[in-house]
Amino acid sequence: MTKSGLGDLDLVIFDCDGVLVDSEVISNEALTRALSSEGLAMTLQETRRDFQGLLLADIAARAEAKLGRKLPGDWLERYERDRDEAFHRELKPVPGAAEAVRRIGDAGVAVCVASQGKLSKTRLSLGLTGLRDLFRGDALFSAYSVPRGKPHPDVFLHAAAVMNAKPSRCAVVEDTPSGVTAAVSAGMRAFGYAADSDELELRGAGGEILRSLEELPALLGIV
Repeated sequence: MTKSGLGDLDLVIFDCDGVLVDSEVISNEALTRALSSEGLAMTLQETRRDFQGLLLADIAARAEAKLGRKLPGDWLERYERDRDEAFHRELKPVPGAAEAVRRIGDAGVAVCVASQGKLSKTRLSLGLTGLRDLFRGDALFSAYSVPRGKPHPDVFLHAAAVMNAKPSRCAVVEDTPSGVTAAVSAGMRAFGYAADSDELELRGAGGEILRSLEELPALLGIV
């Protein structure tokens, strides 16, 4: 692969869930079960609308607000255990993810992952889907390592600093409006991956719409 028109691009930052791994439905099905076990009946679509992209603490707080009471102390732990068991059974890479990351790296552009989830979850997800070796050991970042999660820009700015890239020379691939908002706030080029997300919301947040990861290298100028 060759670099073409990439003089202003040093780093591509990938979200994990819904961008590299096809985890959003699996995670939200597990969350729907966890909410139902506490008497909060929701459809998968409602769960995704109200909870997708939130930090775990914010998920719990929002669920407690809906229930009008505190959740059991081990509720999040049980949800994470159920979700991880489902990942082992069902998790697959997003089509085209591995090839897109390889092509970008082969063109001399650094790649990393910046997720709203814990690092342990990102490592598990990438390992189960065969994507882990595509990223350096120090190229995985979590919103749990910075003061504020998405839609704030903290995790993207932290990733760029560690990877020695100026924000203006970074591109981000996200599948949620909050992630796109974070990338735009960080001063980075933002792609909204719309294969399983609301295209209008991604565009409204400032994202360039991406319908397939196979399109990404060309949009970045990689030929």
